[in-house]
Amino acid sequence: MRRNRLRHIGLAGLLVLGSLTAVGTLPASAADAPSPAAGQPASAGLLDAMQRDFGLTRAEAEDRLAAERRAGDLAPEARRAAGKAFGGSWFDAGSGRLTVAVTSDAAPSTTAAVRATGARVRTVEHSAELLDATKARVDRLDAPAGVSSWRVDTAANTVVVDVVRAQQADNDVRRFVRQARATGPVTVRTVASAPQTFAAGTVGGDPYYTGNVRCSIGFSVHGGFVTAGHCGGTGAGVSGWDRSYIGTFQGSSFPDNDYAWVSVGSGWWTVPVVLGWGTVSDQLVRGSNEAPVGASVCRSGSTTHWHCGTVLAKNETVNYSQGAVHQMTKTSVCAEGGDSGGSFISGDQAQGVTSGGWGNCSSGGETWFQPINEILNRYGLTLHTA
Repeated sequence: MRRNRLRHIGLAGLLVLGSLTAVGTLPASAADAPSPAAGQPASAGLLDAMQRDFGLTRAEAEDRLAAERRAGDLAPEARRAAGKAFGGSWFDAGSGRLTVAVTSDAAPSTTAAVRATGARVRTVEHSAELLDATKARVDRLDAPAGVSSWRVDTAANTVVVDVVRAQQADNDVRRFVRQARATGPVTVRTVASAPQTFAAGTVGGDPYYTGNVRCSIGFSVHGGFVTAGHCGGTGAGVSGWDRSYIGTFQGSSFPDNDYAWVSVGSGWWTVPVVLGWGTVSDQLVRGSNEAPVGASVCRSGSTTHWHCGTVLAKNETVNYSQGAVHQMTKTSVCAEGGDSGGSFISGDQAQGVTSGGWGNCSSGGETWFQPINEILNRYGLTLHTA
């Protein structure tokens, strides 16, 4: 990439033709990813975006980010305290605290131990272990196109199966629903439309290209960047915003998963930055600590640039027309074609790469991402951090 182009794009001028990310490497084990410095302030750009997308004041945005970080740090300790009685956890934006579900048969000492961590407690019927086992059984079913996705909803204490409203009377959909309900505690809900991946044919803009497909860079790792698997197969060549050669897909998985990593060379290099596209300042990446359900999250992509929302669910199976993709995280953030592969970030912590969803950034929608730590662990990559 030419240096003058880099200055034009900003620090994030990394290798993405305008795509959203900052390239860097992550530790071979995601657990080794460095945490941000204690008290590290949020960037002005991130605070501006949260004020715009959540209707917050600057002080409220700062307080929410601090509360989300505390909740994320508390979650592992609270889960250990709950033991077998653990029913899941999530961040409650109203109270600014982590809520932990504990089964009704838990000993009083267990509930007390969870409260002692600082978490709020909600009593539920089903354990997280039972709900995860139910979802795993649903994963083994053959889902028709009219079934959108399924996931464990920890707050509702059930496995939720989403069915496309217009196809809920379809015989194959009804058969799937009957089979799913037989696996355990399952609730069926309807959605407006089926999810689709967000790759796009070549159009003007500032992305990376694989043949006639345009996608977005996710995060820099040492030696390249991570992105969505549906954007290209292993061995496929990648070109940048100026159509010059960047590198090749060194690994790619889709469906079942939706992740890939691309090597970088030929004068291109990586930096730990996510592009703000002028909407916010470019964002430094300082780690990959996982944000809890309910936390705020923002997305950068080469088509719709920078948008924010909240984490709605984790470990969701999404049923694309090409096949099911597992262990996805669902968000209320919008996206459109060409945003595939782009960065999802919470505060200064990398979360994942954009996979697909429904809707658009004019009327709204929902988007799923493949978690970053799974990608790093799968390929033995190290996230590039500031």
